[in-house]
Amino acid sequence: MPRRHDPGRRQRIIDAAIRVVGEKGIAGLSHRSVADEADVPLGSTTYHFASLDDLLVAALRQAEEGFATVVAAHPALADPRADLAAELARVLGEWLGGDRGGAELEYELYLAALRRPALRPVAAEWAEGVAERLARRTDPVTARALIALMDGICLEVLLTGAPYDEAYAREALSRVVSPGR
Repeated sequence: MPRRHDPGRRQRIIDAAIRVVGEKGIAGLSHRSVADEADVPLGSTTYHFASLDDLLVAALRQAEEGFATVVAAHPALADPRADLAAELARVLGEWLGGDRGGAELEYELYLAALRRPALRPVAAEWAEGVAERLARRTDPVTARALIALMDGICLEVLLTGAPYDEAYAREALSRVVSPGR
């Protein structure tokens, strides 16, 4: 039987992996669960992704595009006249106010790097990319501090279910941007 050409299969497998992690968490991810979700033969998942870590790397790269897209959509972050803390607080509000499941998924994949070393370079690339963008408005150390604070605020909101408080985020971020304020 001739092999069926299916150029979108790899992407469907990644999308299915993201849905599986979103519904069942990392523990629910297996080649079989992804194959079932993607409606592809089990061999397709192992053909495109030799290991679950390979599949998770692809899923993390795709999921991280969520926050990066929100950041990139805000040209005011690069504007030296704009209030950086206020703009970052607004970005966080938009991201957390959108698809909360997407934010939870992104953090679940991001934090999976704690136990899965293959994911660490991808998580580091994300942090470096955002730090690079923020360092255009501030120095590299402050940019990293802003990322750490934003991560903390996001995790607090996601873990507690508390509503996002943009005024609090703006005040906290402004203290990092302008210490001694």
